[in-house]
Amino acid sequence: MIVDRLINLLGLFVLMFLAWMISSDRKNINVRLIFTGLLLQCVFASIVFQLSAGVAIFSWLNDAALKVISFAKEGMYFVFGPLSVSPGETGPRGETSPGFILAFQVFPSIIFFSSLVSLLYYLNIIPAIIKVFARIFTFLMKISGAEALCASSNIFVGIESALTIRPYIQAMTRSELCTVLTAGMGTIASTVLALYVGFLHREFPSIAGHLISASVISAPAAIIMSKLVVPETEIPKTLGISVQGEKDHRSSTWIESIITGANDGVKLCVGIITLLLAFLGLLSMFNWFLGFVGAKVFGIDLSLQLILKYLYYPITLIMGVPIQDAEHIAILLGERTIVTEVVSYQHLHQLIKDGVITNMRSITIASYALCGFAHIASLAIFVGGFSALAPTRAKDLARLGFRALYAATLACLMTGCVAGLFG
Repeated sequence: MIVDRLINLLGLFVLMFLAWMISSDRKNINVRLIFTGLLLQCVFASIVFQLSAGVAIFSWLNDAALKVISFAKEGMYFVFGPLSVSPGETGPRGETSPGFILAFQVFPSIIFFSSLVSLLYYLNIIPAIIKVFARIFTFLMKISGAEALCASSNIFVGIESALTIRPYIQAMTRSELCTVLTAGMGTIASTVLALYVGFLHREFPSIAGHLISASVISAPAAIIMSKLVVPETEIPKTLGISVQGEKDHRSSTWIESIITGANDGVKLCVGIITLLLAFLGLLSMFNWFLGFVGAKVFGIDLSLQLILKYLYYPITLIMGVPIQDAEHIAILLGERTIVTEVVSYQHLHQLIKDGVITNMRSITIASYALCGFAHIASLAIFVGGFSALAPTRAKDLARLGFRALYAATLACLMTGCVAGLFG
């Protein structure tokens, strides 16, 4: 057990070293920010995993999230009938499941969650929580108020976080821009929480609480990795200042907020489906080409997943994943990079269900490490989204895109490492 913890501790510094290796200014690293960010992650993780009061709150959040998701199933069953019944469950009238159908059993819950989050935004509940996290990051990590607000917003939302800092994007430094991109890709939105929980809650009953925890821990991890990759060399206009986020004026009543959230959820579902159709098809075509070349030139069955597996394998080991599971987790991490975390969580569910992965340490670390939008598709979404709000910064955002994706990937891996250290 002690050896596992030491590996995780070593892994944290190895991951930060990998970020420092491609730093735009290796001599200008803010060491205070790095260690403050590490301390914040450790405090969050110790509360979740070790403090009795924290464990109780964590358990309550998990049960609450699962209960909320169960409410979503009422609407799903009314619209889709027995098609919405998941394997191992029975419908209200005793119907058995026809088998796993992603479109009918998981995606509709995103619409419900999006509507709920929109309502909580309108009631000023989520903005109040975001403000607390933003002040913590601004005060302790000494970053600008704008990037702290954006990073905090990403604990709850995705590309919508750009709207909260719209007035500040134009004047942001390169380092700030890298941070907001990294925070977006290094975390998940609460609107898709139900999607991942839908995959894993039967095999991993506490997954909802873990994903909430992962989203919180990932925020300081994203800031750390971003500031290692693109250190601050200028003076941000909102440095050390708590800023007020721009309000969402799309909803004037609570009913309108529910409608707006539901419509956003539909767009999100369509977007995910579109990306899966496109990227899985393109991946299949590319793998066919690699397989053809591999067979003719090298005499092996070559694929992009195989290449990424070997790249991620040593990193998986330093994250503390037991060696018997490292190969499988490495494949999942590679898949996330090219075909989104949705596919990776679905495959993790299948590996657990088939008994291929049974070690809870491996499952926990994988769940945390996969909890982020750190993939190619997300790069286009976030760079495009921020560029639309600040067209004159489009060139800077495009140049920073792959650095931010690299930093976001390392941030997700760091979150998995922290989970292994305290879990």
